[in-house]
This record gives sequence, structure tokens and C-alpha cells, in this order.
Amino acid sequence: MAEVSLDVEAPIDAVWTVLADGWSYAAWVVGASHIRDVDSGWPSPGTRIHHSVGPWPLVIQDTTEVVRCEPSRLLELDARLWPVGAARIALTLHARSAALTEVRMAEQVVRGPSTALPKFLQDALLIPRNRESLQRLSALACGRAQTPFTR
Repeated sequence: MAEVSLDVEAPIDAVWTVLADGWSYAAWVVGASHIRDVDSGWPSPGTRIHHSVGPWPLVIQDTTEVVRCEPSRLLELDARLWPVGAARIALTLHARSAALTEVRMAEQVVRGPSTALPKFLQDALLIPRNRESLQRLSALACGRAQTPFTR
């Protein structure tokens, strides 16, 4: 399992707000290029983000589904990217203080041809991508903490 973590200089609620906004997914997930739709009730288990992955015009249309959700603590996803495969991703939040949140992202390829890749090669591909994803998530959460957004 490829695992990375980052201390985000924002309250846990600001980080969770980004994760709970399915429309923000393409802004922080490396490779996601467009959100086509977000199921009503996101991030409840079973709800999905309908997204595009890759650069235009080589775009793949697929979905990411919530497997488990514990608000402000855990978001577990089943991210599809056919024909490559699918991965299970767990995002875990831990408040280190009122203004500092540890975010841990663990990803494991679970289905498809990518499972044939050796673990060290999967890690070599996933870890740098996931580090960048957490950096982007951090920037969004820090921005939200500075300028609260309400609907």
C-alpha cells in the first residue's frame, strides 16, 4: 500500500470541507481533469463522483465511489480508472491542534491489470502523485480556513 501523510496548517473542519465537496475533487486529485457530476448526498457511502481523467483529448470517463465515511475523520474511496484498473484510497484526518491537521492518504491497487505491477513499481508511481495531491488539498484547505466559504 502506497502511503503518504502531510501536516496541513488548517483546522480539521477546513480539510474535511474540501473532502466533502465532490466538486473540488479535480482541484486536488492529480490526474483528475474534470468533474461531470457529483451524486446527491456525497460523501455518503455508495455516492459517486463522475469524473474525467487525463489530458484532452485522451480523456477517460469514470467514477469514484464512497466506500466508508466518518465525517471529519475518514473517507474511503473506490477509484476506478478503466482500462487500467481500480484502487482503494483511504484519507484519514487527525487534529494535531486546533489549527493543524495530519492528513494520511493510503492507496492500494485492487482490481485490473495494474495489480500485476510489482509493489515497488506501484509505490514509485503512486507516492509522488499522492504527495502532490495532499499538497493541493492543503492549499485548498488553508484557503478555506482563511476565507470561510458558505453555501
